[in-house]
Formats: sequence, structure tokens, C-alpha cells
Amino acid sequence: MYYSRSQLADEMCEALLGGNLFNDAPNGLFLAAPRRTGKSTFLQSELVPRLQKRGAAVVYVDLWAAPLRDPGELIAEAIGQALHQHQGLVAKAARASGLESVSLAGALKIDTRHIGQPKGSTLTDALRALHQLARAPVALIIDEAQHSLTSEAGEHSMTALKSARDQLNRPGSVNLMLVMSGSDRDKLLRLVNTNASPFYGSSIKHLPLLGEDFVGHLAALIERQRPALAPVDRVLLLQAFQALGQRPQFLVEVLEQALSPFAGEPGQRMEAAALALAQQRLAQERQQMEGDYLALRPIEQAVIWRMLEQGRRFRPYDAEALAFYSDKTGAHVTRAQVQKAMEALRNHQPSMVWKSARGEYAIDDIDMHQWYEAHVRAGTWPPRDERLAWQEDGDES
Repeated sequence: MYYSRSQLADEMCEALLGGNLFNDAPNGLFLAAPRRTGKSTFLQSELVPRLQKRGAAVVYVDLWAAPLRDPGELIAEAIGQALHQHQGLVAKAARASGLESVSLAGALKIDTRHIGQPKGSTLTDALRALHQLARAPVALIIDEAQHSLTSEAGEHSMTALKSARDQLNRPGSVNLMLVMSGSDRDKLLRLVNTNASPFYGSSIKHLPLLGEDFVGHLAALIERQRPALAPVDRVLLLQAFQALGQRPQFLVEVLEQALSPFAGEPGQRMEAAALALAQQRLAQERQQMEGDYLALRPIEQAVIWRMLEQGRRFRPYDAEALAFYSDKTGAHVTRAQVQKAMEALRNHQPSMVWKSARGEYAIDDIDMHQWYEAHVRAGTWPPRDERLAWQEDGDES
């Protein structure tokens, strides 16, 4: 079930094309939104077609589509494929005109298989060629852009894209639009927040989450299909949606269950059943995190604890961190032991720790921060294994 946000897409297009004087979007639009909140669907189903409608040559690449591949290769490959397609169109038009060959600023001499490689054309060359072949501005959309920082090639690609932007764009003339999206704002910030960052000076914007309008849309659909349920309580449905982290797919799944004749308590309204199911799902997600955490070795738990507590200030091997690990595990902890624990957490399925090419670390699943903060507010951190707690209580008695 798709919910259109055409006005938001139109506003972004206008900003990217330089139509808003008080907007830095022509220098790069950086969007953050949690996973499964509709970010990728919006980019592909709304922003891409609207940019194309305005004449832009759009290149879209999702760095999570192939997480085991180097992000730098994925970016170069996406640009190469777009360039190859436009080369084919130009060559076809040339043959139709009776021309045996075509040359356009050397664009047709670019080997699309080696873009961004030491012996190949640069990303700037490829994007300039694409702009010339398409005779239109180029819009490069990179979804889950923070993943580019996990490899040297990915980092180099980001630096090259910044250079391409500076070379292709001129005051009043936007020939290269860059859109970078990410599901983790803190990781995406690493592209913009220090002097060493490729897009230093740019800002991260939150992609607006679906909210009351989306819930109202679903409520109207239910009222049309199930008139006996009208009027649908939109307040309760919004509470259910918020409990699910405003993730549309999850709300649709919950509503499907709640609308079943076998759902809920006798006499319970569909909306109340949906809210109960949403809260149950949230509890299950947190229980899963709890189980994953408690299954870790003590040193791994201590590392995760330190990362959650310190956030972006986390340094894995400084004296304070080593003292923290030793205190929480009750044993002397060495740097080598921490390195081994960090590697185990990165290889955990699913991965619990993210690492950049520069050796920066962060919690992989940002939902863990909310789980941790809920425990801290309730005064129940760190969580305890109830089986061990029961044994300890039995020993004390």
C-alpha cells in the first residue's frame, strides 16, 4: 500500500534545482530517516520520477542493496550503467541519422567498466560525460550513504563527488544534484561535520515521517471497505503507529491482524486491538534486543554498554574505556581483548557494531539506543538474565 507525498517531492526538486534562494540543497541534500519509515520508497517512487519529469538524468544507487560489495564500486557501477545507457541512445540516434560515428567531448571514449579506478576515468569525467550526453542536469541519489564510509574506496568516492559538484555547478547553473540519504543520522553526520569530511559545512535534514495524514488515509480506506467500523478512531490508530516507530509497513500488518474476526478480545474495537498488537510487537522487539545482549560474553556486553553510554564520544581503547570494561567484567581487560570483542560484535549475526574505514565505531542498530534509554529511565539498566537472577536468589536463600 503506497501513500503519495507529491508536495514534499516537488519542494525537494525545486530546492535541488536552485529554486529556493535560502536553501543549500544545490550543494547536496542530506536526508536522515529511520529504517522502514518509507525513505527508500519515497526516493524511488516520488523523487526520482519528479526529477525525471523536470528533465534530469537520474542515477539511483542503494548501498544496502549489496552490503557485501564495496560501496565505492556500487557508486561507480551505477554511474557507469547510466552513462552506458545514454551512450547507446546517442549511438542509436547517430545511426538513424546516417552517421557512422559520434564524438561528444570525448564522452563516448569512457570505459564504463573502469570508472573511478586508477586506470579508468574519474567520477567527475563520467558525470560530466553523462551531463553532456543527456543534455540535462544529473541527479545522483545515494541511499544509505553512510555505508560509503566503511571502505576507503567509498570514502574516496564521496570526496570525488564533492569535487565533481564543485566543477560542474556554477552560480545560477545546477548541473549535478547530489542527494544522500541515511537511516542513521549520527553516521550520516560523519560526511559533513569535520574538516576532514568530504561535504564539510553541509547540514543533515530529517525526512519528515508519515503521521496523521497517513493514518487518516488508512482510516478512510477502512471506512470505505468496512462501513460497519465507521467512524474509525484515528487517535488510537495514531498511537499504534507511533508505538511502531511510524513504520508504515508494520502498521499495515497490524491492521490486517486487527481486522481479522479472530483478533482482539470479545467486544473490543478494531482500533484498540491494533494498539495492543503494536505495543506487543514493540515489546517483542525489545525482548529480542535483550536476548541478543544477554547472550554476549561479559566483555562484549561491557563494550556495547560503553558505546550506548558514550554515543559519538566513544573511544574503544583509551584508558577510561579499559577501566570501564575491567570494572564491569570484574577482571583486568587488555586492548587485545577489546579488539577481539569488537571484531566478534562486528561479525555477530546481525552485526551489532559498525566500523568506518577510519576506525570509528558505532552501534549498528540505532533502535538499541531507544532500548537502552528506556532501561535507564526505568532504572533497570543493565538488564539481567532472569535465569541467572533466579539462581542467585536461590543461593542467597
